[in-house]
Amino acid sequence: MAIIFYRFFLWIYKCGAIVLSPFNEKAKRWLSGRKNVFQHLQTFVGAEKRKIIWFHCASLGEFEQARPLLERMRAQYAHYAILLSFFSPSGYEIRKDYKGADYVTYLPMDSAGNAKKFLDIVKPGLVIWVKYEYWHFYLQGIKKRNIPLVLVSGIFRPDQPFFKNWGGLHRNMLNCFTYLFVQNQESKKLLGTIGFSDNVAVGGDTRFDRVIEIAASFEAIPLIEEFIGGHPVIVAGSTWEEDEEELDHFANTHPGIKFIIAPHEIDEEHLKNIEKLFHHSIRYSEFKIQNSKFKIQNVLIIDNIGMLARLYKYASIAYIGGGFGNDGVHNTLEAAVYGKPVVFGPVYEKFAEAVELTEAGAAFDVENALELEETLLMLLKNGSDYEAACKAAGDYVYSNNGATNKILSYIQEKRLLTS
Repeated sequence: MAIIFYRFFLWIYKCGAIVLSPFNEKAKRWLSGRKNVFQHLQTFVGAEKRKIIWFHCASLGEFEQARPLLERMRAQYAHYAILLSFFSPSGYEIRKDYKGADYVTYLPMDSAGNAKKFLDIVKPGLVIWVKYEYWHFYLQGIKKRNIPLVLVSGIFRPDQPFFKNWGGLHRNMLNCFTYLFVQNQESKKLLGTIGFSDNVAVGGDTRFDRVIEIAASFEAIPLIEEFIGGHPVIVAGSTWEEDEEELDHFANTHPGIKFIIAPHEIDEEHLKNIEKLFHHSIRYSEFKIQNSKFKIQNVLIIDNIGMLARLYKYASIAYIGGGFGNDGVHNTLEAAVYGKPVVFGPVYEKFAEAVELTEAGAAFDVENALELEETLLMLLKNGSDYEAACKAAGDYVYSNNGATNKILSYIQEKRLLTS
């Protein structure tokens, strides 16, 4: 019965994408990106003489988790080709030209036929699945072919289907994995309650390794330094409309504080809405051309992709978007690695690093605009509290590095890629 519901879910998902595609750019890309995917794969594999390591990521966040491991494996196992697949357009469209992989593709929709065709073409020697997103037919196909399958940076919570009476299909998916590296002890204990213990280890979160790499290779952005001009600065990253509405009053009434807003979506409609909210704002693209006009502006709107990880270096305080929406807060580690206090909305419980940063005194959750303003002013005015939060943020990130080495050690010890 469960497999019937699963097939129905897949059908509804695809139908929804088709219906939305004329009006929704993401749905349109989700469909168009999968056209001729098998032909392109066949061309790549036909020209590639090496065996293949397949990394699968749901979206951009999972890619950032995969990246430290992927790049280390590319260097260490140069006699293998790297295939990187994405399910979501927000991952594929941004990283489709990523040079660290030999080929980047959309993952065709899960089905028995698609899974068989994909595996028949690719014939991977090892599959790395990142964090979550479990596709039944692909996982079953990998298991039937006895291909080593490793989950990295997995995270599990009691409310997930694996731990429900009706979650047999999902537990069967977990049975397909050769080994599961989870982020924390709580995930390991949960898996133990459903019979998974011998092939589970706490490996940590590879995102710590990634943000440490980014911080170590930091390159200055002179235009940002010019905009800041020695003022305290709030960098608000990955913001949605709900976040911007919580921030605008504070920015509009504190002209002596600089704000850098890097929204999660940079479509023209969203950028115009931000300009309406923040009365003294200028876009980064305009600032580059006519930066002499910026002197009356205290808000810089980033209208490009790719700068955010470096922008946090310039923050006095980082505001992380997403916490006022249903999906929850975005990546807090990109800011914390620089020793910056982080602030976010109330929806963050599903993200272990956000919870742990809060417990460490490095992060502060707020319920509304008033609490947000009080927290920002507290940090800006109270030097001892601010310094303590900065130290706690940096200490937390650097004490959690090393997940990539643990996974590589397992792959080497088990000789998964020796043939």
